[in-house]
Amino acid sequence: MHRAFLILLTLTASALLAGAVWWTTLGTALTALEAKGRSDLSLAADRLRLELQRGRDLAVLLAGDPIIARSIANAGRIEYPATRLQGFADRSGASDVLLLRKNGVIIASASGRRGDLSATGWMERTRQGALGVGAMPPDSGSTGRIFTHAAPTFDAQGKVSGAVAVTRDLTTLERSWRGDPQAIYFTDRAGHVVVSNREELLGGPPPQERVPIQGFDIRRTEIGRYIPRDALHLELPLPTLDLTAEILLDTAPARALAIARAQAAGAALLVLGALLVFLWERRRVLARANLMLEDRVAERTAALTAEVRDRREAQTALTRAQADLVQAGKLSALGQLSAGISHELNQPLMAIRSFAQNGATFLERGNVEAAGSNLTRIGDLAGRMGRIIRNLSAFARAEPQPAIETDLGTVIEIALEITETRRRETGVEVRLDLPEMPVLAMAGEVRMAQVVVNLISNAVDAMAGRETRLLTITLSDGPPAITVRDTGPGLDNPEAIFDPFYTTKEVGAGLGLGLSISYGIVSGFGGAIRGSNVEGGAAFTVELQPAVAACDGAAA
Repeated sequence: MHRAFLILLTLTASALLAGAVWWTTLGTALTALEAKGRSDLSLAADRLRLELQRGRDLAVLLAGDPIIARSIANAGRIEYPATRLQGFADRSGASDVLLLRKNGVIIASASGRRGDLSATGWMERTRQGALGVGAMPPDSGSTGRIFTHAAPTFDAQGKVSGAVAVTRDLTTLERSWRGDPQAIYFTDRAGHVVVSNREELLGGPPPQERVPIQGFDIRRTEIGRYIPRDALHLELPLPTLDLTAEILLDTAPARALAIARAQAAGAALLVLGALLVFLWERRRVLARANLMLEDRVAERTAALTAEVRDRREAQTALTRAQADLVQAGKLSALGQLSAGISHELNQPLMAIRSFAQNGATFLERGNVEAAGSNLTRIGDLAGRMGRIIRNLSAFARAEPQPAIETDLGTVIEIALEITETRRRETGVEVRLDLPEMPVLAMAGEVRMAQVVVNLISNAVDAMAGRETRLLTITLSDGPPAITVRDTGPGLDNPEAIFDPFYTTKEVGAGLGLGLSISYGIVSGFGGAIRGSNVEGGAAFTVELQPAVAACDGAAA
């Protein structure tokens, strides 16, 4: 019973929603169609008005010609030949140009037409001194749809003596309108169709049945495939032409859109209703299953009590084991950090010892100035050791200092100064390839000096015992890069050189952390470091971000 009620309620709501959506969408679509139709109708009216404008201008121009005015006023002699009238008609696109007396009798024409046109409405207006417009009775050679503009002429006393009429065959205008997408036609006061872009509409308005929808004038016709069956009818009066412009707009697209949206809304609501019915049924099934589960839970409660106690004991043991693992991890990390600090401070300490020995020697020789210079360098190295400790601490915490604009040439000079004593003792020759202009990169002077010192030290160690000991340091720009090349035996395993504790030195000669720490420093600056074997040795290259490019990116 409840299920049937829900299904009936869903179907009713879907139908009501679909009807509301159809009605609303149809009104919106018809409003948009009306706006577009009025625009098209206005354009069509302007096009007809412009086409007929030349006839009116020609009639006014010829009516002001004194020769023509005198010819019309002179009842006995025509001074204006028909050939000139024919020339005016050809140049303006008119079908005929007529000169008429006040009584409506044609006295001259471009086509040779004669007769009495006094019964026309436009001739009656010219007798009153106004511009006359309207249809003209056809002659034997016309199609029967001729539009006329007539301008009055005046005699010497200023009275109306006749008129100049310029006619236009409307069939010539319709030839260029046949391909228009909308059915447009123009009617006179009597309701007769004067001109149209559809042949089915010529001769009179088609039989129409009015079917208003939401205040819109909907007309139903059955007169051909090129006239819409259900059409929105619009009108636009044209007082200057004494015509009414009318258009028939196909409502089929608007109806199709409304039906499509109504079907979509109804289907969506049906799906939602079906989902609700399914969930309701599902809830009933789950309720029955829940009762069964409660009975089973009650039966197993006693057995689970003992199992829970065992699980708690196991959880306590697991927690104790996890605490032991965390402590072991902390001790391992502390050992790695201590090893890294001792490795990074070893080189400055060696330089301090060298400068201290040199200072003592200078003091024995009485060279106080040189000894003072060595003491100054020892102070600088001590300060640098403090910065190294801060940098290593930041690196261990994964908190690298922000990169700043750094001169890589100065970095190389610092590294060469620190390793000077060791290179001299091992007999290593240094070859520098530095550009004349400073090379600026986003880095840090102290931390980059650590990287270069480590690369130089590794190169000196690799060339120990070699016949040729040449160290080549190259600095290039675009992007900024430092290359340290040696003449040692090369790298045994280039893919593992940056792994922590990887080393090819003898036991006690190194911890294998230098390249790993250098890799972290360069990566922190947004750069890259790589090592490879080259002809006659090994080469390490450090690439960094250009200072200008990095600043531009930050500004952006």
